[in-house]
Amino acid sequence: MTPKELALETVKILDKKKATDIKVIEVTEQTIVADFFVIATGTSSTHTKSLADDVEHELKLQGITDGHIEGRATGWILLDYGSVLVHVFDKQSREYYNLERLWADANVVDISDIVKE
Repeated sequence: MTPKELALETVKILDKKKATDIKVIEVTEQTIVADFFVIATGTSSTHTKSLADDVEHELKLQGITDGHIEGRATGWILLDYGSVLVHVFDKQSREYYNLERLWADANVVDISDIVKE
């Protein structure tokens, strides 16, 4: 699976589990840390944790087991799949850290064919 395919698969999982304000940012030109950031918001701390757990579980079912997860007890859970970093926030943390502003010079990937908000 390419990094972009992995990012889009993650979007599908998050959308199916009712994450809000899902964004994909291609950061290949801005950093060597990753190729894509997937950013999503949960409606509560329980929902945020559930979203992260579901991404981990669904990807594991597809044979993608190399993820590393940080921040399970906070408002920002990071799932690191090497070339794809998945950021699952609660609303307050998303507004505070505002990754979209920090990475404003990166390409935003059109996911309108996946996410129907």
